[in-house]
Amino acid sequence: QVHLVESGGGSVQAGGSLRLSCAASSYTWSNFCLGWFRQAPGNGREGVATIYTGGGSPTYADSVKGRFTISQDNANNTVYLQMNSLEPEDTAVYYCAADPGRRGKNNICYLSFLEYNYWGQGTQVTVSS
Repeated sequence: QVHLVESGGGSVQAGGSLRLSCAASSYTWSNFCLGWFRQAPGNGREGVATIYTGGGSPTYADSVKGRFTISQDNANNTVYLQMNSLEPEDTAVYYCAADPGRRGKNNICYLSFLEYNYWGQGTQVTVSS
């Protein structure tokens, strides 16, 4: 069983920054895709950023490129999402997800939530204007 625990959400004004953390069960760390997704009220679940624990370039949604950065700490089995220049449109519940499943060329992990079977409980991010 894969266990993921997110932390770091909160409220911030537009232009501010937050860092989300996701701690994963140790045995899940090897050869997994890890991703951050978000869901705003009335919207579907949107892929934000993904990374492969075995190495390779991260993938970002166009809406967050240049503002968000996904990174991993292999020693602590933790994946982070640094969010800068936050906008009210970034307001959502943010979820961490993991899956050992398929990857694209050069170990690119997909942004579709359908590719992920393991999910954290979510953490709220609210950005006020």
